[in-house]
Parts: sequence; structure tokens; C-alpha cells
Amino acid sequence: MTWNIRTGGRDRDGPDRRELVARVITQQRPDVLALQELGGLDVAGLASGVGLRPFVARSWLGQPVALLVAPRWPVLAAAPVRRPFHHAAQRVVVSTEAGPLTVLGTHLDPYSGTRRLVEAGWAVAALRPRHDGLALLAGDLNTLDPYAGHADQVGRLPPAYRRRHLRRDGRTVETRSVARLLAAGLVDLGADAGPTVPTAHGGAEFADMRLDYLLATPTLATHLTHVGVLRTPHTDHASDHYPLLADFALTPPLPG
Repeated sequence: MTWNIRTGGRDRDGPDRRELVARVITQQRPDVLALQELGGLDVAGLASGVGLRPFVARSWLGQPVALLVAPRWPVLAAAPVRRPFHHAAQRVVVSTEAGPLTVLGTHLDPYSGTRRLVEAGWAVAALRPRHDGLALLAGDLNTLDPYAGHADQVGRLPPAYRRRHLRRDGRTVETRSVARLLAAGLVDLGADAGPTVPTAHGGAEFADMRLDYLLATPTLATHLTHVGVLRTPHTDHASDHYPLLADFALTPPLPG
């Protein structure tokens, strides 16, 4: 599951949504959870409350990201990606019966398409996707997919937010970051899942867009059993992004 919980689950001069965020996580019980926008959040406290282990990547400019992993899955390795992402990126390798699963959680630059393109390259290098390996990139990529023009959605945005999704010519929709990840061999698991923003909580910078992604290697994609955007009364108000979830037919390794 990947989820941007917006400013640590608490709005400035607005509602505290952290209890609602924890309730959604507890109800879904994800084995691996990629969280974005964790500024000011006690991530260790949240993880403990929902029964997960936190692996946090601090940000040099924006907000931290984290991967939270259920205790039944052995973690073979975990470390932040040492690149100057606007936000951050965290890499975790989990042991499964089908082999090691590498998960990269990230949140790409919200303002510049060119910057996002560079960060996408860093993500590919950190994930090192192999056609025969198990790997997953999860997060808010702040980028529209390259399958359609998206002119209608972008045209409905206020000018300040519209610029974030256009190339320098002011007309071409910016999709290069996702295109770069697909060119590296990753499969877009949520291509038909529908928009992930905005929710009923708000989001003036959005217009029925899919900005949150789960991108898998072809081998991992063969284990996929379900993918979808979680729309419930709770997720309507817990953030300005909806969670995106995928189920895989994978099991932890047998003890011993």
C-alpha cells in the first residue's frame, strides 16, 4: 500500500487527521506500507500503534518518507537512498518464499518536471530492476502517466498548479518521469485503478488525477492478484490522496 498522508496527518490551523490515518492502516493491515509527507509526524509512534516496523528516510529539503513492514516479513536490508531528492527515498529488501523483494518508497519533486525526471533516474538506479527479480517502486510521483493527453484535467487547474504538469513550452503535458520508469522495464500495476487525488478533504492543486503509483518488475507483476484505489468514508477525509493497494500471492519464508 502506498499513501501520501499530507503534512504528517495534521493540517496547519486545521484538523488533526493522525487518528484517522492510523485507523485506515489498522483496517487494511498492509504487509508493506509506503508513506509520504511525514513532516512533524512521530513515525515510530505511528508504526508501533499499527503493528509495523518503520524505516524512515529523512529529507534534505521537503518531507520524510518511510516504508513500514509487518513483523512476519524478515527484512534483509534497509537504507535511505543517498541522493538529493526534493523529499526522499527509502529502500527495503524483504525476504519471501519466492526470493528477495526489493521495495523503494519515494515522493518525487512537486514543482519541476525536469527535476522529477532526474529523480526517476535515481529511483531506477536504486531499485536496480531485473526482469527476473522481485522489485516494486511505490509512492507519490507527482506525475501523470504517458498513456493519454490529460489536457482536460490540466486545463482545469489554477495557473500556478497547471505549470507543475506542463513542459517548458507551456502546452505539452509532463509525463516523462513515469515514462522513464516504464522504459526501465517496470509495469504500471494501477494503470486502470482510477484517480488517486483529490479526496473530499480537499486539494485545489488536483483535478481527478492519478499521481500515486505501484510499479513492479514483470516477475513481481505475475504474482499480482488485485490492485485498486481505497475509497471509503475514512479515506475521503484522512488525506488529500487516496491510498493505492496491491495484493500479491507471496508468502514469508518458513521459519528455520
